[in-house]
Amino acid sequence: MISLDAVTKAFGQNRVLRGVSLTIPKGSSMVIIGGSGTGKSVLLKCILGLVTPDSGVISLDGEDVTRAERDAFLARFGMLFQGGALFDSLRVWENVAFRLMRGVAARPKAEAREIAVEKLRRVGLKPDTADLFPAELSGGMQKRVGLARAIAAEPEIIFFDEPTTGLDPIMAGVINDLIREIVTEMGATAMTITHDMSSVRAIADTVAMLHDGVIQWTGPVTEMDATPDAYVQQFIHGRADGPIESLR
Repeated sequence: MISLDAVTKAFGQNRVLRGVSLTIPKGSSMVIIGGSGTGKSVLLKCILGLVTPDSGVISLDGEDVTRAERDAFLARFGMLFQGGALFDSLRVWENVAFRLMRGVAARPKAEAREIAVEKLRRVGLKPDTADLFPAELSGGMQKRVGLARAIAAEPEIIFFDEPTTGLDPIMAGVINDLIREIVTEMGATAMTITHDMSSVRAIADTVAMLHDGVIQWTGPVTEMDATPDAYVQQFIHGRADGPIESLR
């Protein structure tokens, strides 16, 4: 469904992406792993069109994303942001229904609220949460609200940017399970970027290792532990010694 062919991106002398080629099949869950600063977020932004690649082609269903009609293109995506990115001045239900109440296909307020409450229920939050403000929620609850917003418009593709950052291990496990369940239920195509190996094992069908601007390895999550690839083995086991240089 999503195809990247020799995608490059540099910021000045910093060559972040050096020729990324990757295919994400429809209805599958791809997880991109790699250390901080390896270009995972830049790659995601290139797919969304927030950053323009210097060269290479990114396609969605065979169409070059740079030529797609912008509103229709973005309407196919949902996004769970790393920090939640909730609007502090809006109530929870208004955050969840943000997209639903805008654009040419805007829903009436009452209908949008009803959908928002249902999505909140799907992520384990009670109806009375809808009228609270984000500041009144715990970090785990805010992450659930972000997930409810990501699925509110029934997107075909959902991106998850470090979905468990800042959460304790129990809540991280809850979020991972929710993501897996929801992606499967919706039949959505999912792309997650993370360095949390518990998320990788819970969410992924396929894993791709991004390092030094290229995909070093890609394969089914079931083959990740057994691969002889030195980059993958160093990363998943958190070893200081290996081909990935560490600061000492």
